Amino acid sequence: MTLEPFDVLGHLRKRRSHPAASLAEPAPQGAALQTILEAASRVPDHGKLVPWRFILVRGDARDALGERLVRMLEARGESLDDTRREQEATRFSRAPLVVAVVSRAAVHPKIPVWEQQLCVGAVCMNLVHAAHASGYAAQWLTEWMAFDDEVGAVLGLSDAERVAGFVHIGTPTTVPAERARPDLDSLISEWTPQ
Repeated sequence: MTLEPFDVLGHLRKRRSHPAASLAEPAPQGAALQTILEAASRVPDHGKLVPWRFILVRGDARDALGERLVRMLEARGESLDDTRREQEATRFSRAPLVVAVVSRAAVHPKIPVWEQQLCVGAVCMNLVHAAHASGYAAQWLTEWMAFDDEVGAVLGLSDAERVAGFVHIGTPTTVPAERARPDLDSLISEWTPQ
């Protein structure tokens, strides 16, 4: 097996999330989006359970979902000033495409739920990498909506499903600032027999 002439290691060493608000049209669609989602799905999946699925939020649906968030919070009695109202209304319209990666991890006689959840996390990260490798940019976010049962119901999740992340995808408009990275030496230990 050989790799295509894409510098995978170089990509991984330079990868940087692009803030969702810095992503503009166009977003991938059609065959380009299909390719990205196929690449995202190439993860270790013990038992071939496919414990994930995708929900695409794009076009006018982004604003409609944002308005649902505002109404939901107001119905809960939250007082939203103009700034907070705008923040909630635009949660899904910052980027031209939002892919909700949904975890379907469930109790299985052989494959632990934790292993399935790790698989779904790998899907999210592959999705970010595939978007970047395709000439787009992405940011993997959760925010409060990922953990809210009412938002899950609005998205059509079953009681057993959870949002692993909202991956915002679009064309980058800025170069994101670099941030401090972990001190690798402090993260490495070597096991030796006692």
